[in-house]
Amino acid sequence: MPLYESIVILRPSLSDEETTAIIEKTKERLEKEGASILKADNWGKKKLAYEIQHDRRGTYVQFQFDAGGQVIGQLERFYKLEDSIMKFLTIRMEPEDLQPVAVDEPAESDDAGIQ
Repeated sequence: MPLYESIVILRPSLSDEETTAIIEKTKERLEKEGASILKADNWGKKKLAYEIQHDRRGTYVQFQFDAGGQVIGQLERFYKLEDSIMKFLTIRMEPEDLQPVAVDEPAESDDAGIQ
């Protein structure tokens, strides 16, 4: 199945419990539609690039999941009906985008000859 990433911006006025409830509700919706959730990450409140619905901040949440194409339509319909979601974006990802990037360790310098 194709891999997808969905990022939503929630209203900043939501409490932590309400934010968690929206995340769980979204995960349940994805699982109900047959998606396999790989990652659900709350990025916290951030300043927006521009004002959205009179708010200058928003709570960002990221979802990564495997799903068929029909799931995306149902998910975005759910986003539109949920009043606490201000904006959303869902994209298709390539499998290599999920691989962690190897970090090169700095080479050890030989300081024995320098005094």
